[in-house]
Formats: sequence, C-alpha cells, structure tokens
Amino acid sequence: MVGRPASELTCLLPRLKLDRRRYNAAMHGVEKYLRPEVIRQVSRLDLRAKFIVEGFLAGLHASPFHGFSVEFSEHRNYVPGDDLKYIDWNVYAKTGKFYVKKFEAETNMTGYLVMDLSESMGWTYRQEMTKFEYGICLAASLGHLMIRQQDPVGLVTFDTEIRAAIPPHSKRTQLGSILAVLANLRPSGQTDIAHALTQIAALARGKSLIMLFSDLLSDLEPVLHGLYRLRHHGHEVILFHILDEAEVHFPFEGLIEFEDVESDNRLTIDARGIRADYLRAIEEHCRRLREEAAKVQIDYVGMDTSVGFEKALLEYLSQRQRRF
Repeated sequence: MVGRPASELTCLLPRLKLDRRRYNAAMHGVEKYLRPEVIRQVSRLDLRAKFIVEGFLAGLHASPFHGFSVEFSEHRNYVPGDDLKYIDWNVYAKTGKFYVKKFEAETNMTGYLVMDLSESMGWTYRQEMTKFEYGICLAASLGHLMIRQQDPVGLVTFDTEIRAAIPPHSKRTQLGSILAVLANLRPSGQTDIAHALTQIAALARGKSLIMLFSDLLSDLEPVLHGLYRLRHHGHEVILFHILDEAEVHFPFEGLIEFEDVESDNRLTIDARGIRADYLRAIEEHCRRLREEAAKVQIDYVGMDTSVGFEKALLEYLSQRQRRF
C-alpha cells in the first residue's frame, strides 16, 4: 500500500499475507461468489454485483479482518478525546474494540467509476471472462458497495474521449442507472487514455476517488501525465490494471499468428523464441506503472482475469479507511 499513514485496517493487511491458510479457510464456502468463472454463469449484471459484494462481505466477516465488515463506513476507531457518548456498544460487543459513530460529513466519499471501452479490452485467450467483462463486473460491484455505504458514485466511459458520464449520487436509484449503462457497453475501436484522463480531471468536482479500469496497453508517458493531472487536482486514484491471464503468463507454443485487435495488423512469430523477451517487456511495463503510481500516492492494483474479485474490493476498502 502507498500513501498516507495507515489506519488499523491497513496495518492488518500483512496479517492476511502471513496467515493465508486462516484467510483461505474463512473464505471457503463464499469464494464461489468471487471467482470469474462462476460469476460468468450469472447472466444479469445486478445479480453478479450482488453476489460478489455479499460474498466478499461474508468472507471479510469471517477472516482475520473480522470487525471491519461491520458497518465500516459508519464507524471509525475511538481516539482519546472523543466523546464517550458516541461509542457504539453494539459494535464493541461484536468486535471487542471501541468505535464511535461517524457524522455524515465524515462518511461521504464521492467516487467515479471510469471504464475503458477500447477494443483490446474485449479480448481473452482461454478465460471465462474478457478483460472488459471482468472490468464491468468489478465496476458494478464497487458501485454496489458504494451505494450500500451511501457514498455518491458516478460513471464515466471513454475510448478516444469521454462517451458517457453519470454524475455522482448516493440515492438507491443511482445504482440502477449505472448498471443500465454498464450492461449495454461494448468494447470497440481505439483509445486515448491520456486525453480521457485530462477530461475527467476537468469534469470531477471537488476531491473525488477516481477508480480507473483499463488494460493500459498504451504509451505510458502520456498516461502517466494524465494520472499526475488527476492528483494535481486533489483527486485520489485507484488504478485497476486488468490484463488477460495469457497476457501475464504467455502460455503460447509454436508458430502463432497474432492480430492487433485495434487495427488490421497481423504478425506470425515463434512463440517460444519470443516468450522471454515478451515476459520481460510486460513485467517492465507493469513495474513502471506501479513505481510511478507510488511516487504520487496512486494505488496500483495489478490483476488478471483469473484472479478473484476480492483483491480489488479489499483495496477499495483499504483506500476508504485511509481517507478517514
């Protein structure tokens, strides 16, 4: 994690890594809600989002994070000087820890779900979901989670420029509006991430949380400048870098014809001969993104389409805890 001093939740993150068996055991029985291959079988996007969020919260409640799945947007840790009358004794009975009720001004966090519509997002090699479908499910789930916590959330879609924008609201009907747009999106054409980020920096009002869903298969320099601009405007950013499992591991053998999905270019290569060079290049691409993001306190979440959705939801929850 990068950014400001960690909250209690953020301090617990290493425990999840060190005590993996305990966490996996806690997630047993609910992890089916978080696996892309299972979610793919659910046709309706609203049900996908509901299954993912409810599965995540159920697993969180039973995991080493016990206590943070309980009304995490409505409470904060007690600190010396807080009025004792605001301690929530019901939460203390469940967690053994002191929490005080947050005031409305402390709880609201305005978010923008920002979805890349480029043709490359619509590709997969052997996974149940394309990068685009994976990103749509993730965006829908985070929207569901934010509305559940009464946070204003909006949606922005883009290719070479912004194509749709739903202003942030926290009312329950907002989720339906967002899901209606997400469910009808189709990836097509090229993208200009840097230009879209510049437009978003001008569009977003106040200090907001910008959640970007993209494969970021683009020239990094202009993209990084776009991200820097968002931070310069005071926005928090979570960068969900979504790649196909095959793009990460390159499982190809023999002579393979590759086609650029955003152009008519085709190239036949010896997969084995180029594999080492490709893996070095993609690793360098991701490393550069991660390091440059860290320099300006942007949270970078690298994911591939075989990874469960809990990784992204946990990062959102951690980001929220750090803000308050």
